Amino acid sequence: MSFYIGREASKLWKRICAETTTEINLLLENWKYILGGLICQYIHGLAARGVHYFHHPGPILQDTGFFLLPELGQDRAYVSESVFTFVFLSFFLWTFHPFIFKSKKIYTVLIWCRVLAFLVACQILRIITFYSTILPGPNYHCREGSRRATLPRPDNLFEVLLIIPRGVLYGCGDLIFSSHMIFSLVFVRTYQKYGTRRFIKQCAWLVVVVQSLLIIASRKHYTVDVVVAWYTVNLVVFFVDHKLPELPDRSLGTVLLPVSKDGRMKEENTKLVNGNSGEPVDRRMRSQANGKVNEDGDNVHIEVVDGS
Repeated sequence: MSFYIGREASKLWKRICAETTTEINLLLENWKYILGGLICQYIHGLAARGVHYFHHPGPILQDTGFFLLPELGQDRAYVSESVFTFVFLSFFLWTFHPFIFKSKKIYTVLIWCRVLAFLVACQILRIITFYSTILPGPNYHCREGSRRATLPRPDNLFEVLLIIPRGVLYGCGDLIFSSHMIFSLVFVRTYQKYGTRRFIKQCAWLVVVVQSLLIIASRKHYTVDVVVAWYTVNLVVFFVDHKLPELPDRSLGTVLLPVSKDGRMKEENTKLVNGNSGEPVDRRMRSQANGKVNEDGDNVHIEVVDGS
């Protein structure tokens, strides 16, 4: 038993080392995209913090969702945030699963480049929207009588630039459309395309629907914020996804690195430590083959067409 455990631990360590080397090489090629996406996340948070200075509490607007769903209240507002945290952490951990599991279809760095591109495109539209019309916030800390509803004039620039934690937890005015829905829908659509478990895909969509209702019930957003997020994010992801180069298929044992300076794609064959040899696939054979990956596994069925 101890020999078996030691052998499996050795295989796992080798797999982690091989995966780390591959991902580091991809990160060196794509660090500008990752850094740019993270900077845009801060800019989005800064914009949401800025609109809070212009927010003025007022009567809550008439809302169909508020009429149909009873308010959770301040004591149970954590339920919505808990669901969102579960979605975020689950997706984050899934993107790193190639370091551990044998069945792997994605590269962590490349999937995050894609996700950040979706997030940035959606957040740019969101910033334009909530600065166009600043609605009175329906959340408990944004209503009339709350000291957090309007931010006092900042004494220095540091107060504006420091968006954590109050800028994230107690924002007002950044309503149309929901940022929580942006992240959740981008994550679920990404797993829908690159995930392998059908049951998890179905559960993920169900969780996002439940989260939509909880956002309205906790009065974090108006119903229109959630509705607009559903069709805007899906449309943005659809169009941006078609503009981006497709991710390489790991089942072929090939890594396609980003476009080089001379405009050509650099191709690097890496040996995958996942139970197969990961030998390079002949290009002529690939051009004549139709590969199909089943839904719940990584087996590749190849039908070779007779050249004659």
